[in-house]
Amino acid sequence: MYRVDLNSDLGESFGRYTIGNDDKIIPLITSANVACGYHASDPVVMDKTLSMAKEAGIRVGAHPGYPDLMGFGRRNLNVTPEEARAYTLYQLGALDAFCRAHQMKMQHVKPHGAFYNMAAKDYELSKAICQAVKEFDDNLIVLALSGGELARAAKDMGLRTALEVFADRAYEEDGSLVNRRKEGAMVTDENIAIARVVRMIKEKKVTAITGKDIPIQADSVCVHGDGAKALAFVEKIRRALTEEGVEICSLDKIV
Repeated sequence: MYRVDLNSDLGESFGRYTIGNDDKIIPLITSANVACGYHASDPVVMDKTLSMAKEAGIRVGAHPGYPDLMGFGRRNLNVTPEEARAYTLYQLGALDAFCRAHQMKMQHVKPHGAFYNMAAKDYELSKAICQAVKEFDDNLIVLALSGGELARAAKDMGLRTALEVFADRAYEEDGSLVNRRKEGAMVTDENIAIARVVRMIKEKKVTAITGKDIPIQADSVCVHGDGAKALAFVEKIRRALTEEGVEICSLDKIV
């Protein structure tokens, strides 16, 4: 039996700026990664996002990023492990306030952007993030890049760990995501992206940008909600997975 979670990064609007199609994407996914105010979002957006998630019956998790609103959390920051732990803990607390208000339970934690990509390659940074998670709630699931250092650190610290793959991103041979600035970093053909996801789930393999097959584990598939064709793509991927006999369910039913 194949099972997979569909997650999306949501609640990334800020003030009068609207990003994404959250209201349309939420009913199509099983887990929402909610921005916590550092790279995007604000208290009103967080409150509204959790309200929509509760109404749709999906699970929510924290999406902590670097304190970098202007750069949308995609710029690499040089922070100490102590700072990384504190940043993570602060953002978990922020989202938890809204979870409590809506009588919801936080399911997971997935770092955002540069925080996520740097943690995937830096074990000490990953340990700091995981330390914050463990201190806050050691039953939370850490959603991490398949094959990355964050996944290793989470497992080493005894935390529940879910491995994530990306439908629309290309991979390097070491399992890391191809930098967005490089040509070919984004998979734009929907049919190719869906075929790649099915193969990642069933065969546990993906073809890297070099053409070499590499091993991969897919507990959850990230589908982005801010692209021009995002909604149609999520609908297509759900349909394709169902036709392939893959059950779509939330992370807490998988790990």
